[in-house]
Amino acid sequence: MSHFVYKLVPPRPTFGPGDMSDDEAAVMGRHSAYWSKLLADGTAVIFGPVVDPAGNWGLGVVRADSEDEVRAISAADPAVTSGLARVEILPMPVGIGRD
Repeated sequence: MSHFVYKLVPPRPTFGPGDMSDDEAAVMGRHSAYWSKLLADGTAVIFGPVVDPAGNWGLGVVRADSEDEVRAISAADPAVTSGLARVEILPMPVGIGRD
């Protein structure tokens, strides 16, 4: 089992609480519920927003057998399927952490 970084790139650098339309907030609510399930079943290690001075984005760390498996996760992510955000998937060849 490998680990992957799942970087969710939003539509604008200021995207987040206080800078979302009602429709965007609804999509992000579904996105959060989706990732909560991934966390509960052990697929996701952690997920949440990153406040970056260069622009906000979302981070997930995923346990998976392959990048294709992570791409399948993104293909069902409401933030991605709605077109609201795009994803960058990066492998973590060596992960040291807790089980």
